[in-house]
Amino acid sequence: MLTRIELEKQEEELLASYAMKSENSWGRVYPEEEHAYRSVFQRDRDRIVHSTAFRRLEYKTQVFVNHEGDYYRTRLTHTIEVAQIARSIARSLKLNEDLTEAIALAHDLGHTPFGHSGEEALRELMEDEGGFEHNWQSLRVVEQLERRNPRFKGLNLSWEVREGIIKHTTPYDKASFSEFEPDKFPTLEAQTVNLADEIAYNNHDLDDGLTAEMINEEVLGKSSFWEETYQEIKKKFPDSDRERRKYQTIKALINLQVTDVIVETEKRLEQAQVGSVKDVREASSLLVSFSPQMSRKNEQLKQFLLEHLYHHYRVVRMTEKARRFIRELFKIYLDYPLQLPPDTQEKFKEATPARVICDYIAGMTDRFALNEYNKLFQPYERV
Repeated sequence: MLTRIELEKQEEELLASYAMKSENSWGRVYPEEEHAYRSVFQRDRDRIVHSTAFRRLEYKTQVFVNHEGDYYRTRLTHTIEVAQIARSIARSLKLNEDLTEAIALAHDLGHTPFGHSGEEALRELMEDEGGFEHNWQSLRVVEQLERRNPRFKGLNLSWEVREGIIKHTTPYDKASFSEFEPDKFPTLEAQTVNLADEIAYNNHDLDDGLTAEMINEEVLGKSSFWEETYQEIKKKFPDSDRERRKYQTIKALINLQVTDVIVETEKRLEQAQVGSVKDVREASSLLVSFSPQMSRKNEQLKQFLLEHLYHHYRVVRMTEKARRFIRELFKIYLDYPLQLPPDTQEKFKEATPARVICDYIAGMTDRFALNEYNKLFQPYERV
């Protein structure tokens, strides 16, 4: 029988000196008795998986609105891919896989319906009401909005997981985090999730864009990173069809990026002589990183996606339509709050009407938001 204490001993023996060990966690806001068989980060992971916000990720989208088709990635499938990539990197670097997975599974809990267009709409609407940013909203979800324990609000996650959520960094994320040592870097586990997120969304957007026929292999020839890899796959599998070549190319791209991160991070850890979590936090720069060569390739790929997929007229139509949905829902709720469900109205005692409405909309799935819009604006739709 493997107990929590034995699990913690295994971490001490198997993980690197700079990995975050469960027994060294800074703990929870509300003290709880430790579990006999699960570490603190394993319990965090399980609480996230069983949360309402996590289940809703199934019907929140990345680029393509949910009703566009069943094939395209949702926030849930994206989150699973991020967790898989992050764990692969963490395992090779001898980091804490349970902490890595918990942060990965939680990193998008605060995302709005309709992808980044929904977030941008709420950011504009909340500009004079304290703002909106999805990392901050993810933290709000796990600290305030989930109601599962009669003794406290939120999920009562460990400090390290909450730090990993608020310090998650991508081009879309600009959260402030005064409570979480803003002058210091997060754990290597959190840094790993940052890179895994970027690897996942770039490559699955390629996949979805090809499936939607908004981009094709000919256009992708303009991306040297794609073209070099694609040509190697054609040589390796000369008799394969286009669909299989696509999958194999994307698989190869992910493998190249993951391998690069592992090798480059090992090099940076050695150069900086990192021997502890304290060294990680006080380093002069992020330690989990692409090499300069891979960073250039990755940036070129992102620019390609921006020009040929995210600015594709069909995607622009979807995003602009989504912004209108969010704006109009927000306005009608704010003008006539009695249209909100009674349990949501109750929350006006805890926060301003604008913040309660923002939380309510941010928690919607694409499908729920579309149905709600129809109920409120279509005269023959049942309410």
